[in-house]
Amino acid sequence: MAHFHYKARSSRGEFLEGELEAASADAVASQLMDNGITPIDIREKAASGGGLDLSNLQLWERRVSLDELVMFSRQMYTLTRAGVPIIRAMKGLAETAKSTRLKRVLGEITESLESGRALGESLRAHPDVFNSLYVSIIQVGENSGRLEEAFLQIARHLELDKETRERVKTALRYPLMVFVAITAAMFIINLKVIPAFAGVFASFDADLPWATRLLIGTSNFFLAYWVHISVLLVAAVAGLIWYVRTESGEYRWDRYKLRLPVVGNLILRATLARFARSFALSMRSGVPLIQALTVVARAVDNAYVAARVLTMRNGIERGESLTRTAVTSDMFTPLVLQMLAVGEETGRVDDMMQEVAEFYEREVDYDLKRLSAYIEPIMIIAIGIMVLVLALGVFLPMWDLASAARN
Repeated sequence: MAHFHYKARSSRGEFLEGELEAASADAVASQLMDNGITPIDIREKAASGGGLDLSNLQLWERRVSLDELVMFSRQMYTLTRAGVPIIRAMKGLAETAKSTRLKRVLGEITESLESGRALGESLRAHPDVFNSLYVSIIQVGENSGRLEEAFLQIARHLELDKETRERVKTALRYPLMVFVAITAAMFIINLKVIPAFAGVFASFDADLPWATRLLIGTSNFFLAYWVHISVLLVAAVAGLIWYVRTESGEYRWDRYKLRLPVVGNLILRATLARFARSFALSMRSGVPLIQALTVVARAVDNAYVAARVLTMRNGIERGESLTRTAVTSDMFTPLVLQMLAVGEETGRVDDMMQEVAEFYEREVDYDLKRLSAYIEPIMIIAIGIMVLVLALGVFLPMWDLASAARN
């Protein structure tokens, strides 16, 4: 017999919490329901003693990737369309899942379904895997009897979202690698190359050019304080990561990303494409407008844009039109606003938002193709300046000495 911790509500709506000893979570649920108590959450308590608490190992589990989530959604679409019961489908996918976390989550969802809970409610208990948009679409499909279509729609949405993310990452990979290479080269030059030349120049006992003095001074600073510089860099990165994880830090960082030169506008358009496609999917699936804006705000993966979307929701709650709230959000182009107005007038907002998503995705593709053309001149100039300073600093003293020797 195992011990279970439960959370429940009485027939009067009072919140109850306690522990019971039973053979399984189903037995606990049955015992509570027999007493007129509705269970909300039932979890098995970890065994006491000196053994290893396996629940702590969940912190070290690899996150469920987008590819795995797409595959799971596709498999669920195929199984539900074939008429396989949900519990049996979940058990089968849990047994074949390669991800440790996904295997565990599917096992817990299966137990939740066996205890009598709905699929949407069971998915909502795992927000680290299934976001609010995913859960809302599944709940609508579950309530309307079109669960297989819900899984198909969410799978297609995740695939398109993955393609957009991959295109942006691919476009930014080359500039990032060049930046890292330049930074590493500067450290090596200052720590290894310049000190060797500095010893040679010191033996000349002559006035050195400004470029040479600059290089030697920078190198000496690096040699004297490289430990302090490394500690400060690590502390700065750790502090930035901590700050970004706070609510205000995440909001400011996400807003700053959209204002970065060259790539900021690209990130904004990709984010708006994700918003429009998610919103179109929610509306097409039958999610109410207010709820759709709420779940989409959590799905855009940008706190600044999410705040603007929630502002749109608040405006609609006050009775304003969707087009008016979109105008006040100051996120959309005039063409997109016009498409929204047409969609609102014709009652086809989902179709218009789909067009908006495709519009932004085309612009993202076009900007990605031009991104290298924008960034390459900047990198060439930066590398040229670095090479020029090095050349002047290293070769000017040698040329002066060669000229003096000939005279």
